[in-house]
Amino acid sequence: MKFSVFQVSRKGGREKNEDRMGYSYTRESVMFALADGMGGHPEGEVAAQLALQTLSALFQKEARPLIHNVTEFLAMALMAAHHQIIRYASEKGMLDTPRTTLVAGVVQGGAATWIHCGDSRLYFMRDGEMVTRTRDHSYVEQHSAGIIKLERLNRNVLFTCLGSPTKPVYDISGPHNLQQGDRLMLCSDGLWGSVNDNDIVHTMCKGPVANVVPDVVELALRQGGEHSDNVTVIAMEWETPDAFESTQGISTDSISDGVFASTIQSGVLDTMVDDLDDAAIERSIAEINEAIRKTAAKSIKP
Repeated sequence: MKFSVFQVSRKGGREKNEDRMGYSYTRESVMFALADGMGGHPEGEVAAQLALQTLSALFQKEARPLIHNVTEFLAMALMAAHHQIIRYASEKGMLDTPRTTLVAGVVQGGAATWIHCGDSRLYFMRDGEMVTRTRDHSYVEQHSAGIIKLERLNRNVLFTCLGSPTKPVYDISGPHNLQQGDRLMLCSDGLWGSVNDNDIVHTMCKGPVANVVPDVVELALRQGGEHSDNVTVIAMEWETPDAFESTQGISTDSISDGVFASTIQSGVLDTMVDDLDDAAIERSIAEINEAIRKTAAKSIKP
């Protein structure tokens, strides 16, 4: 695989930055992930970090060097991250749970598949235009898409996230075949909340990702003003010509099958639990497998 990648997180007018992002890769698979800890609940940064740590640990376990079934992996990893946050809150005796959004994508075999829960987004761009993007799990976004009907339009409130007492709602898209120069961008709502889709795509396609990601983040902070939300972006350009002389160009062709690399670090926070609950992860895997079994059984009924 060959790809260029650039990531940045800038603090806006908020008291602290609860966004987290990173990527992990093997010889034949790469995963990108971004989480935005939710305000109004305690320790959003812990929820976001736990979500990314869980995904990275599971990616390291499953990508050998390919993930056998990307769709199943993403569903299982998201649910495992949710359970890790619930476990953390329980062990701390918290009356309210930390919560976070999550968007993550895996690229392997020349195709991209992604999952999201909440309103952190993934944009898929080709030849200077947006191919598609994720649809937020908010009442406003679902209403505008005609998925739900409302008598009146409420605030842009999320109806799902990781860490809440109810089971997360998520959407999976893909696999989408990639062409040379295609771009995937994951971002927090601090970006799209201040910059419209047309301006995001226009800015993101003007040059190498290492140049345009800082530009689009700066645009969001400038338009957001003194009360701007935190803005976090991680973007990848697929098989970028002549990009691999730079520090942002990655080629996995020369690494061995057993190599795993990641920018997602464990133990970043003083309050972080570094160990992952294997029992919770196994319960998540069993839950996903049972759901898949039930879906398959329904599909073969006459």
